[in-house]
Amino acid sequence: MRPYTSKQLGDACEMLVAAEVTLAGVPTLKVPDNWPHYDLIAQREAEPNPLRISVKARTYAKGSGKFVTYNVRDNFDWLAIVLLKCEGDKPRRIFLVPRAVSDEKARKDGPNAKTAEHYYRIDEVERILSEYENNFSLNEKPAL
Repeated sequence: MRPYTSKQLGDACEMLVAAEVTLAGVPTLKVPDNWPHYDLIAQREAEPNPLRISVKARTYAKGSGKFVTYNVRDNFDWLAIVLLKCEGDKPRRIFLVPRAVSDEKARKDGPNAKTAEHYYRIDEVERILSEYENNFSLNEKPAL
């Protein structure tokens, strides 16, 4: 039994991502709860338009068949995936991925599916999105 609710977990992960992105030089804040499509708003100094970040937090589970999902109709610019209780020396891992890259690399519902979702198996996130781990400065194409 964990000492916090799912809502508290989600809020904590949103604040964690906002803090890391801000400390990397891109001021970021959490939008009000139940805001449609995204959770954070970031503003680069030299750019006129803010960046919308959707945060998805999951507890890591190898081979569990659990997924990180998002609706294709959600409007956001960056996907932040926070994996908790990971194996090895990294108990927490954070991936910040441009929407276009996420859409390209994610698994997709079939054309006859009742939902319109893109998704990643939790235990495949590291392999598929490794170059975007700790991408707190929101680089479109981070150096490997």
